[in-house]
Amino acid sequence: MNELWLAIFETAQAWSPATLAVFLRVGAIMAIMPGFGEQVIPARVRLVLTIAFAAIILPIVEPNISRYVVEHGALSYYLIFEVVAGLVLGISLRMFIFALQIAGTIAAQSTSLAQIFGSAGMDPQPAVGHLLVYGGLALAAMAGLHTKIAMCIVISYDFLPVGGVYSGWISEWGVTRAAHAFSLGFSLAAPFIIAAFVYNVALGIINKAMPQLMVSMVGAPAITLGSIILMIVAMPVMLALWWDAFSVFLSSPLGAVP
Repeated sequence: MNELWLAIFETAQAWSPATLAVFLRVGAIMAIMPGFGEQVIPARVRLVLTIAFAAIILPIVEPNISRYVVEHGALSYYLIFEVVAGLVLGISLRMFIFALQIAGTIAAQSTSLAQIFGSAGMDPQPAVGHLLVYGGLALAAMAGLHTKIAMCIVISYDFLPVGGVYSGWISEWGVTRAAHAFSLGFSLAAPFIIAAFVYNVALGIINKAMPQLMVSMVGAPAITLGSIILMIVAMPVMLALWWDAFSVFLSSPLGAVP
């Protein structure tokens, strides 16, 4: 019995640096991760999810962390870089939610849907943005977001290694990810931008041909109805395209790092 307890103690002592390192990285990711890291989820639930993700990832990455401890000594000095690595990956994941919010804002401002139904969420954004965000989160959860997130965290140890210093490319990375979020958001909102352009051109032509007609009174209900119909038709396609881009990043995050 004493030998068993001694073996358990030695194993725990050997795994303690790896456990702390993995928990710090996963905890930083969980703080801003899409879906599991939302502010509406209670802190205790997020803590349990962090422990669960860490328990899944630890056996996979423990050999690499233990090898690093053997080669470089104590890990305590480098634990801060684990938090930075988690924040870097978490922000890169959160950028896809920003892309949905940008798409919703552009779509709402391009049409007359900006104030319809009001803002029911914590963030001051149009209702179209809320529909896109919650629809995207629901789609991601149904498509196995938890497994893809776990795989993405494991892959992150390849390009964000333990004890690494990442200040050399973080600024370029931030610009690249922000530009990609705006590009994706604009691309998703393209149907609404095109519809608004066609509507305004048609309204201008009608106003030029019939100056006595109050085209704004006629056009406002038309653009509202058309925008709602377009939203019903285009939103499933928008979410599918968004999930495809998100899945590509989750399966190969290294390709998105400059």
